[in-house]
Amino acid sequence: MKILVGYDGSKLGRNVLKLAREWAIAYSASIEVVFVMPQDRELQYPDIQKVEDMMQKEARNIFNGHNIPYQTHLLISNLSPGEELVEFTKQNKIDEIFIGVKRKSKAGKFLFGSTAQYVILNAPCPVVTLK
Repeated sequence: MKILVGYDGSKLGRNVLKLAREWAIAYSASIEVVFVMPQDRELQYPDIQKVEDMMQKEARNIFNGHNIPYQTHLLISNLSPGEELVEFTKQNKIDEIFIGVKRKSKAGKFLFGSTAQYVILNAPCPVVTLK
């Protein structure tokens, strides 16, 4: 079984990683930790390296000692984060997605979109959400 965790570096993101860890232990699954960075501004190497280091450190802290196979992926894309997560899921034959859901007003969802909403509606596999 392969689990994708949509990770954003937040406290909620850490909690999603912890929940995925418990499922991975229970179902002998591997985990793909994915951070999507929009390519809508000039990215500098230090910005990219900072995010990669943060992801690797967080994953190591949460999965260390649990014998869970995992990989971290930083995706820099012109697609929206939701679109990129769904595409990654399809290309890598992911069985389940774990993602955090942040509270937004209806107007906020309309104006800015929602990564979680897009993933829930378009994913080719079950999606587990954590608030």
